[in-house]
Amino acid sequence: MKINQVGQIGIPVKDFERGVAFYKEKLTLPLLFSTGNLAFFDCNGVRLLLSLPEKEEFANASSILYFTVEDIKGSYEEMLEKDVRFMDEPHVVAKMGDTETWMAFFSDEEGNTHALMSEVTVS
Repeated sequence: MKINQVGQIGIPVKDFERGVAFYKEKLTLPLLFSTGNLAFFDCNGVRLLLSLPEKEEFANASSILYFTVEDIKGSYEEMLEKDVRFMDEPHVVAKMGDTETWMAFFSDEEGNTHALMSEVTVS
């Protein structure tokens, strides 16, 4: 068996409408379709599935998703204007050669932690 790629990432939500609104309006991800208590978003070819947990044991916050952006400071400011709750400001987390990796962590309306990530070439 060989795994080729990640086909979908599931994100649990407690309030379905609130969760859909966050990813659609604040993160501006395209909603592919919604049916019942399932909503599917496109994130540059990776499908994100928002759903109400089927069982209480699945009602935990998800893994951290790292959303790559070209301009992390601009994206951070734009999301702040949409009342996205950030845990920190954009900052360097690693430097390798002439490339800096910048991140800024935020939470969605359901308590899931995610991050903006940008790789910047410095001279």
